[in-house]
Amino acid sequence: MPSLLRPLLAACLLLLLPGSQAWIPRYNNGFHYQDISNGNGNGEIYFNGVRLLVESPELSVSASRGSSVTLPCHYHYEPEPSTPRRTRVKWSWLPANTVTAPVSLQDLAMETEVMVAMGNRHRSYGGFKGRVRLRRSVPGDMSLVINGLQLNDTGRYRCEVIDGLEDESVTVDLEMRGVAFPYFSQKGRYLFNFFEAKQACKDQEATLATFEQLFTAWEEGLDWCNAGWLADGTVQYPITAPRDGCGGDDLAPGLRSYGQRHRLLHRYDAFCFSASVKGTVYFLKHQTKLNFTEAVQACASDGSQIAKVGQMYAAWRLMGLDRCDAGWLADGSIRYPITKARANCGPPEPGVRSFGFPPLNQKFAVYCYR
Repeated sequence: MPSLLRPLLAACLLLLLPGSQAWIPRYNNGFHYQDISNGNGNGEIYFNGVRLLVESPELSVSASRGSSVTLPCHYHYEPEPSTPRRTRVKWSWLPANTVTAPVSLQDLAMETEVMVAMGNRHRSYGGFKGRVRLRRSVPGDMSLVINGLQLNDTGRYRCEVIDGLEDESVTVDLEMRGVAFPYFSQKGRYLFNFFEAKQACKDQEATLATFEQLFTAWEEGLDWCNAGWLADGTVQYPITAPRDGCGGDDLAPGLRSYGQRHRLLHRYDAFCFSASVKGTVYFLKHQTKLNFTEAVQACASDGSQIAKVGQMYAAWRLMGLDRCDAGWLADGSIRYPITKARANCGPPEPGVRSFGFPPLNQKFAVYCYR
């Protein structure tokens, strides 16, 4: 055995000696590369042939919760090779609350793998397992299909195609169609730290809103003079009509920002985001008004459950729910949705009206969800 190892050791030593001219096998994947010596024993590889191009016709896609969505990604070569090539594709994801523009190296390090595929073999990961596939409608189509879209699926997706030394990618942003809304504790204003705000939104079938979602709500007319947490840990609030006490009347309309705050120690309200739901929110017709306990039981007797705040906002914005009757919701608040503003139904603008959190023994109607 030692005699067999000596030639291998000699070859290794030869490679390590300065100026040695030992033969090194060239990498060949069908592309044209040229190995150029720069005079100090190191080499640089110059590309002088086929180019791999990865593109997407849509850099931003929006979809509804619970639906299927396709994130487009296609690759091709210039010039096209005469024989099929063996490529690998990797889809990765950067959650919406961590997306920055432009993408930094830190962002890339935070990306989560969604799917890896080569030929007919593929593997999906984490919460995407069993929910994703490649479309493959035509040669070069590596578009990602996500089924059963969830609230937390929003963010920036990267389609990376790898062929030997060639590695090209494109990103596609996935946005959820829905509505951002302000939310505060039953006990009063400015009582949530970041983690409590996140849980409060989740309890109401929603998530903490991203900056982009709150900005869209502001563009659509949301004016709210109370600061709330967003998904990135900043605290902001939207103002369409500048005034004293809301940043001052000398500032332009927009999002007022307190910047990043301590997620555990500082306390504010929350801005939540709700997307469409598969079920239906409806006003329960009942012979009498109900206290909160009776309202919960009435929905259960009707084969449903008392509606949550996020469900009502989604039904109002995305399904046109319009009812001028105040009713209980699951968090103990009293609200009603107005799509077509009219007399005796609150302000002149559409919206979800709120009476806050009255004593639970008071009598109102109820909104259910099934």
